[in-house]
Amino acid sequence: TLCGGKKSYFAATVCIVTLTSMVTLSYLGLQRPSHLPKIIYEVSKCRGEITNSTITPLTDNRTFIISPYFDSREGKVTRVIGIVHHEDVKQLFCWFCCQPDGKIYVSKATIDVHSDRFGFPYGAADIVCLEPENCDPTHVSIHQSPLGNIDQLPSFEIKNRKAEPFPVDFTLCISAMFGHYNNVLQFIQSMEMYKILGVQKVVIYKNNCSHLMEKVLRFYMEEGTVEIIPWPINSHLRVSSKWHFSMDEKDIGYYGQITALNDCIYRNMQRSKFVVLNDADEIILPLKHPDWKTMMSSLQEQNPGTAVFLFENHIFPESVSTRTFNISSWNTVPGVNILNHVHREPDRKEVFNPKKMIVDPRKVIQTSVHSVLRAYGNSVNVPMDVALVYHCRMPLQANLPRESLIRDTTLWRYNSSLIMNVNKVLYQTVL
Repeated sequence: TLCGGKKSYFAATVCIVTLTSMVTLSYLGLQRPSHLPKIIYEVSKCRGEITNSTITPLTDNRTFIISPYFDSREGKVTRVIGIVHHEDVKQLFCWFCCQPDGKIYVSKATIDVHSDRFGFPYGAADIVCLEPENCDPTHVSIHQSPLGNIDQLPSFEIKNRKAEPFPVDFTLCISAMFGHYNNVLQFIQSMEMYKILGVQKVVIYKNNCSHLMEKVLRFYMEEGTVEIIPWPINSHLRVSSKWHFSMDEKDIGYYGQITALNDCIYRNMQRSKFVVLNDADEIILPLKHPDWKTMMSSLQEQNPGTAVFLFENHIFPESVSTRTFNISSWNTVPGVNILNHVHREPDRKEVFNPKKMIVDPRKVIQTSVHSVLRAYGNSVNVPMDVALVYHCRMPLQANLPRESLIRDTTLWRYNSSLIMNVNKVLYQTVL
C-alpha cells in the first residue's frame, strides 16, 4: 500500500495530508485555464468593428491596445503591443475569428508588463496569445472575459502575417514628437543627415507640433521618407514629459515613448534590415566609415549574431557656437543650426552615458530607450572611435569653460551635401 509500513499515528497523518494535497493539486491542474485556444462558438462571419486608431482603450479604461503582430519566433503567437495599468489589469483574452468556417477561438493571454516602467502606474506591455493551430487568423479582439458578444468588440488586424523581402536597409524611429515641436531647422538638418547616412524611412509617433513643422512633415511624407503614426496618448492618460515618476506623478512617462519604440520595431520587423532608435536632435555619426551601410557590415562581420549595437551619447551644447556656417537664409528659420555646434562636453567619470541603438528588429523581443530588455542575441557597445551619437541640445555641464570642451568637427565632413540638401527642402517648404 501507498501508506503502509509504519503504524504510528504521525505517519498516518502525514500520509493523509500528502494524499489530500496530491488529489487537490491534480484537481487544480485540471481547473487551471490552459493557454490553448478553445472554440467557444461559431458564427457565420466575424463582425467586430475594425479599428484604425493607433491607441484603442478597452472598456476597463486600464488597457490600451496599440497593435497586434504575428510572432512565429517561439511558436505561433499573436503579440499585442499595448499599455496597461501594472496592477489593475489581471487577465485578458484574445478572441480569434477563423475564416471561412467562422469559428471563434478564445485564448487566455499572458500579460507581460515591461520592466522599465520607471515608477509610473502605466507601462508598455506585451499581451501574448497562442493562436489556433488550424487557422491563421487575420484579426483579433481583446477582452477582459472569455465570454461575450464579438460584435461589440473592436477588431484589430494582425500585422506581419506574411514574410516580405526587406524593401529598406535602415528605418529610423522617432518616438513621441510633442510639446508643439518647432525646432524646424535642426529637424530638417537631421533628416537630411539621416538620408546621407543611409536611412530610407523615418517613422514619427506624432503627438503634436507647430504649423510650420506640419508643413515640413507633409513635404517628407510626399517625398516618401516619413511615415506619421498619430500618437494622441494624452487623450487617454495623464502624460508626463519626464522619464521618472518621482519627477512628475502622472500616469505614464515621456508620452508613452517606450510603447511607441516597441511598436516601431514590430511594425518594421518585416520591412527593414535595421531599425535605428534615436531622437530628432541626435545623429549616430560614423567616424571610420562614410555611411551606416559600410559601418554596419563591418560591425556585423566583427560581431556575428549580434542583435543590438549601442552608440554612446555625446552632448554638443547649443549654447556654444562657432560662426563658421552663418547662412543668412537659415536665420529666419526657427531652430538650431547644428553646423555651428562642434564642441562636445567631456565625459564625466561618475555619470553614465546613455546609449542609442541600431538593432536587427527580427532579434528583438522587448526594448527600452537606452537598451534592449529581451533579445535573441547579444548587445555590443560600439567604440567611440567607430561612431558616436552627436546630440545637440542644452548643455548638461553648463558651467564648463569653453576651453574644457572638445572640438569635434566630424559633422563637417558632410557639410557641402548637407547644406545643398537642406536648402532644397527649405525653399520648398519654409522660405
